[in-house]
Amino acid sequence: MQIVSLGEVLWDVFKLKEFLGGAPLNFAANAQRLGNHVALLTAVGVDERGARALAEMKALGLTTEFAQSDANHATGTAIVVIDGEGNASYVIERPAAFDCLHVDDALLARLAALRPEWIYYGTLAQARGENEAILCRIVKRIPGVKCFYDLNLRKGHWNLPLVHRLSAHATVLKLNEDEAELLSALTLGEGSFNLEAFCRHWSATHGMTTICVTLGSKGCAVFFDDRLETYEGIKVNVVDTVGAGDAFAAAFLHGFELGWPMERTARFANAVGALVASRAGATPAWTPDECL
Repeated sequence: MQIVSLGEVLWDVFKLKEFLGGAPLNFAANAQRLGNHVALLTAVGVDERGARALAEMKALGLTTEFAQSDANHATGTAIVVIDGEGNASYVIERPAAFDCLHVDDALLARLAALRPEWIYYGTLAQARGENEAILCRIVKRIPGVKCFYDLNLRKGHWNLPLVHRLSAHATVLKLNEDEAELLSALTLGEGSFNLEAFCRHWSATHGMTTICVTLGSKGCAVFFDDRLETYEGIKVNVVDTVGAGDAFAAAFLHGFELGWPMERTARFANAVGALVASRAGATPAWTPDECL
């Protein structure tokens, strides 16, 4: 499977160490590990962190062909705070290099020549209007391409009209339970939250076929074929959850594109996400055999 992953590369900055991250990069690294081919369209600064990012991308087996350099902005960073349960919150400096992508007709032609089946994107980078416009140009340039929208809402870096516009492109939407409840309250009104009602509403509104809701240690729920099914999670000793959802997304799309039964796809994605949560950093080493 050929995929274009669009958006941020940044450093997750912990108290004692930095890990290369950003959902599009984390997704790309895990999708490659599953044997797919991913072109990551992003930008880094002309700085020490940017040089390290490019070197680490290569070490992860990712091409840097579509990684741009921006001399006017620093490589992105996210200050990470981990709570007592291993959950992460982020402080993200903007604007960063990933906010300043540049795409011309020649680059669009190079992306189209890859014949990608899927485009992966989130909300953070697309919060800058120029990047959202680039996503629209890529979608229009590659007829028939499918879109995987990995919501990943970060406080202060999204708005509801943007989420609606990005959802309109999506074949598959992935979000977590808290995000589903928030969007439900904003669109269906406050009150008793019903996940299936939200999924039916969002699917009908935006014409997407599949909505996947991660439930943390409880696993995931998937709205597919006009019904919602829940798939039990896998218990692990959580080190940190950074990157676990991105690994889940890569595994889910892998099984989905291969046409696996939904139960197999969801359980495989749960296993990959749990494995990453049991190890430090956003892109720890793992093998597919560990998840079977």
